[in-house]
Amino acid sequence: MSIVRAAEERTLGLTWVQLSLLVGALLTVAWSWWEIPSDSLNARLVRDVTLFIVIPGVLAVTHGRRLGYRIDRRAIRNSVILAAFVIPFYVVGSSLPSIRAYYPMWGATPAFGSFVPHAVKQFIVVLAAETYYRGLLCVGVRKIGFKSVFISPIVYAFHHLGKPPIELILSGPTDVLFGAADYDCNSLLPSVVAHGLGLILLDWLVLHDPLIRPETVLNWLSWLPIPL
Repeated sequence: MSIVRAAEERTLGLTWVQLSLLVGALLTVAWSWWEIPSDSLNARLVRDVTLFIVIPGVLAVTHGRRLGYRIDRRAIRNSVILAAFVIPFYVVGSSLPSIRAYYPMWGATPAFGSFVPHAVKQFIVVLAAETYYRGLLCVGVRKIGFKSVFISPIVYAFHHLGKPPIELILSGPTDVLFGAADYDCNSLLPSVVAHGLGLILLDWLVLHDPLIRPETVLNWLSWLPIPL
């Protein structure tokens, strides 16, 4: 009996897609219920790695599936293109008052001994998020076609509640963009690189004087009906 067949029997005959969506929904509930101190990156690291890497990883291994942990030329190409596209958004966003008031999260400072450990831990948190959103809920169920890209935007936006309004508004489209890049190359590398390096860059920029005057950015985005 194949691994996949045996696993399906152990999960009441659910298909991999059905099981992925069910587990994905349960993980979202668990993530919301698992309360952690808002200022503790270590606690966030433990929660997200447990829920978004360990559980989906075990599920994938026991069912003979892949979540996008692969690197090839197409994945590297998509990573470069996606990063080049989104990095300017992080640069511009780092000048917005609402972003500068919210970031960096978890109390990082520009000091090398403070920022580097912070950046490494934050990158792992990003890897966990991408394993869940783009791995379990997109690349992992790519057999249903390109519509897999549109499974997680609402959940992704939900998990951005409480963040600056402009980030909340952009979270849905960003999810689709990241999902499309990963789906195209069957790899998480593009979203992990763009998201991880983008957040590290954002924190670094916020800890220093803005590259673009805040007044200039506010003028560019004055047409948006949200606080900036």
